[in-house]
Amino acid sequence: MKKTIIVSLTFFAALMSFGQQAPQRSASAGRPSGTQEYPARMTPQMTEIMDPEVKVIQPGEQTGAAPSDAIVLFDGTAGIINREWEDARGNPTRWILQEGALVCVKGSGVIRTRRKFTDFQLHIEWRAPAEIEGEGQGRGNSGVFLQGLYEVQILDSYNNRTYRNGQAGSVYKQYAPLVNACRKPGEWQSYDIIYTAPRFGNDSASYFTPPRVTVLHNGVLIQNNVSLRGPTLYIGMPEYSIKKHGPEPLVLQDHGNPVAFRNIWIREL
Repeated sequence: MKKTIIVSLTFFAALMSFGQQAPQRSASAGRPSGTQEYPARMTPQMTEIMDPEVKVIQPGEQTGAAPSDAIVLFDGTAGIINREWEDARGNPTRWILQEGALVCVKGSGVIRTRRKFTDFQLHIEWRAPAEIEGEGQGRGNSGVFLQGLYEVQILDSYNNRTYRNGQAGSVYKQYAPLVNACRKPGEWQSYDIIYTAPRFGNDSASYFTPPRVTVLHNGVLIQNNVSLRGPTLYIGMPEYSIKKHGPEPLVLQDHGNPVAFRNIWIREL
């Protein structure tokens, strides 16, 4: 028995010695010579990107205030109106300034920004008249046209029934809002809109990628990155095919109601 144990221990020691002396297989074994060797093990630092640093901006001091990298399109002062806005013919707008708000004048026509934009984050505050007149589409109606073509509806939709894809926060006649987040008439409301402009093929008038819109109404998500079929139409279905375009202005609609606006700013993305 003693002899058997000694032989077993000798055999085990020989195996251990062979394992220690055997050459280790290279990480690059089996690959053609000259190819890069991969590390045996990943480290955390290999997936940590340090440069370039993320740009630093200053957020607004209060909710809804313009951050430091925003273009302010209306701040409640008279001088900025003609500097940033014009009518459809390029003339000074006939909309009026009342108590720090830019108010639509019936029959004066749309106003548009003098600047043109592609992708952006837009903040705009609006107020339907406190005195209720009309119903449905005739009550506190206006609209924000992104690139002058794609409308996010403005409407007094507080206890005011109309077609669901035409109420406040709808992408007009394309997408109803997920919820109705309207405040009472006469109260200020906000839209925060994230917009990605369409891209077009080199020789095509149709979308390569369609425009996409996200909207928060009074801080509530009501349009979640929806893809648009085409420009806004009152009659008929919007079409995928459209005249190829680049940067275009924002447009605010004159629908005959004295809708007021304030605190309008935009960040180009």
